[in-house]
Amino acid sequence: MISGDQVRMARAALKWGVRDLAKHAAVTAATVTRIEAGRAGHAATMQAIQYAFEKAGIEFISENGGGAGVRFAKPKADGSE
Repeated sequence: MISGDQVRMARAALKWGVRDLAKHAAVTAATVTRIEAGRAGHAATMQAIQYAFEKAGIEFISENGGGAGVRFAKPKADGSE
């Protein structure tokens, strides 16, 4: 599951404010703020946030010894989503 730090990093990469993410993920801005502060979110909420970011071109990087993170996803060669 993604972390609050990853949510903040992904928002920064996309230059989205809290309200932008809330709109794209269909959650409240207060929910985004709580998650970014390190409080747990419901699994469905976290999935909605992750999906919104992935749809916008963000890829989440798992903890692999170097720390969890985010990056822009490599564009598909055929142009499909």
